[in-house]
Amino acid sequence: MSGRQLRIIITGGGTGGHLFPGIAVAQEIKRREPEARILFAGTGRAVDKEGLARYGFEARTMHCGALKGAGLMGMLRTMLGLPASLVEALRLLREFKPALVFGVGGYVTGPVIVAARLLGIPAAIHEQNSVPGLANRQLGRLARRVFLSIPGSERYFRPRKCYFSGNPVRQEIIKAAAGPSSGEPVLLILGGSQGAHRLNTLLPEAVGGILTELPAGFRVIHQTGKEDELVSREAWNKLKVEAEVRAFFRDMARIYSPASLVVSRAGATTLAELTVLGKAAVLIPFPFAADNHQEKNGDYLVAAGAARMFKEQDLSPADLGRAIAEIFKNDESRRHMEKQAGKLARPEAAAAIVDECEKLIVSR
Repeated sequence: MSGRQLRIIITGGGTGGHLFPGIAVAQEIKRREPEARILFAGTGRAVDKEGLARYGFEARTMHCGALKGAGLMGMLRTMLGLPASLVEALRLLREFKPALVFGVGGYVTGPVIVAARLLGIPAAIHEQNSVPGLANRQLGRLARRVFLSIPGSERYFRPRKCYFSGNPVRQEIIKAAAGPSSGEPVLLILGGSQGAHRLNTLLPEAVGGILTELPAGFRVIHQTGKEDELVSREAWNKLKVEAEVRAFFRDMARIYSPASLVVSRAGATTLAELTVLGKAAVLIPFPFAADNHQEKNGDYLVAAGAARMFKEQDLSPADLGRAIAEIFKNDESRRHMEKQAGKLARPEAAAAIVDECEKLIVSR
């Protein structure tokens, strides 16, 4: 990709699971073409604004409502607003003149990919999950290339368009994977961008039942989300467990590095980071994820021996505590999980995607 200044629009977002793969692709583009101009066309949510501001990428908020899970009136408002959303997207593409539009999922992606098709601009989409969202299922018909992360998701798209790239992971996570392990007994708890409350209440109770079984020096790093930070900190203090508790951590590479076990939801981007870092995991999928995709995401790691998984509705603190204690006490088993996680890693995913996008631009 050379000649005049390269311009790329990356569209989607609304959750870290959508946004962070887009950032990873943008980082790879900038690594190759430092003068490239990349514009994120996404939502006005805090995760998008704060994430993009941290990395210094340009952003434009698109106005488009959701369809799935929006209720009858919400769907009606979205349908009535689609023409205006498409006009907004057409105006943006005509002004910015991108060589390529890259979609990372979420309802905002729709009008931008449709506008790209109407203007003859090459478009590609990336599907992080085992089961594609509604937007990507439809947009797969318009995109020239569909990048996939988890085997099995290809059945939702035309085979000739599919490319199994894996899920792009940000550069700082990849660098952290190359660093030495601390060897400390550290439990990292990640609730994800939604549905963290049950994990936040379950984990202190589970650990409280196994304190005498845990190794010396055991400590916790706990990402709680906004609602439960203070309550969770109090719960760990009551147990007299050393715990670093925050609503959100900006420097994920720092908190991943010392973790010897991760208890987490099963969002696709988190799972990709766990495999790149080679971390043993206990997964508790968010039970209300669309099409139960988190459980299906987790199946991929469980089948490989990289993780254990529990359904939230069937899980007791005692069961979870036993699982955590077993993994901490059995170094050989934990190392096997770490090794199997590493076998699933695709640290080259962003480079593979950019290689294919270069071909789309050249063949335009």
